[in-house]
Amino acid sequence: MKIAANLSLLFGEMPLLERVRAARVAGFDGVEIQFPYAVPAIQLEEALQRAGLPLLLINLPAGDLMSGGAGLACVPQQQAAFDLALDEALTYAAMTRPRYVNVLAGRLVPGVTQAQAWMCLTDNLRRTAQAFNTLGIGVLCEAINPLDMPGFLLNTPAQMLDLLAAVDHPNLALQLDLYHMARQGLDLPQVITQLAGKIGHVQFADCPGRGEPGTGQLDFGVALRALADSDYQGWLGAEYRPSGADHLGWLEQWHHLRS
Repeated sequence: MKIAANLSLLFGEMPLLERVRAARVAGFDGVEIQFPYAVPAIQLEEALQRAGLPLLLINLPAGDLMSGGAGLACVPQQQAAFDLALDEALTYAAMTRPRYVNVLAGRLVPGVTQAQAWMCLTDNLRRTAQAFNTLGIGVLCEAINPLDMPGFLLNTPAQMLDLLAAVDHPNLALQLDLYHMARQGLDLPQVITQLAGKIGHVQFADCPGRGEPGTGQLDFGVALRALADSDYQGWLGAEYRPSGADHLGWLEQWHHLRS
C-alpha cells in the first residue's frame, strides 16, 4: 500500500503548489487535496509533473459544509449549486486526473426528511459516478463521525453499504477514514472486514486528537494488518493535523509495515 500526503492539512506553512514538492522530499508516494480549486488546474498539474507524484483524490466542491453549513449533496434546495459543483470538478479533474473524486454527503437540514435527503444524495451520486466514469475517474463517498460534524448524514459502515446498494453504480466505491470510525468507538478490524471489497481509498489520523500516528491511542498495526487481510490494494491517505514541526517520524516505519 502506498501513502499519500493530504496537502490540505500537511505542510500548511507553504503555498499549496510548494507542498507538492515537500511531499516528495518527505518520502510520500502521492498527494491528495481536499479542495484544490483556488489553484488553477494547469498549475497544479505542472507541479505534480515536476515532482513526479500522482494526485490520488480531490473532493467535489461542498458549498458551506466546512464552515458549519449543510453542504450540497444531500440538500434538495441546493440542487442547482450541486450541479455547478459537479461541472467545476469535472473540468478540474479533466486536467489534473485524480484517481478519485470524493463527494461529501452533507448535513440533514430542517424541513427535509431523512428519506428525502437520502434520495437526493443517491441521485446525485449516481449522476456523479456516471459523469466521472467517462473520464476514467472513480467516485467515492465517506462516513464522517457525528461528534466532529454533527448532523452529517452518513456516519456508520452499515449506512455506507446501504448507500452503495441504493446508488448501484460500478463507478462508486467507499472511502474509509480510520479516524472517523475510531472516533465513534468502532472496532477497526471489524469495520474493515464488513466493508471488504467495497473500499476504494483509505484515510487515517490518530484518535483522539486527529494528529499523526503515535499521538493518540489508535493501533495502526492492527488496522494495517486488517486491510492487508481484506486484500485492500489501494492507497493510504495521511489526513491528519500535525502536532508540530517534527510530525513525520512514523512514515519510514510505515514504509516497512506496508511491504
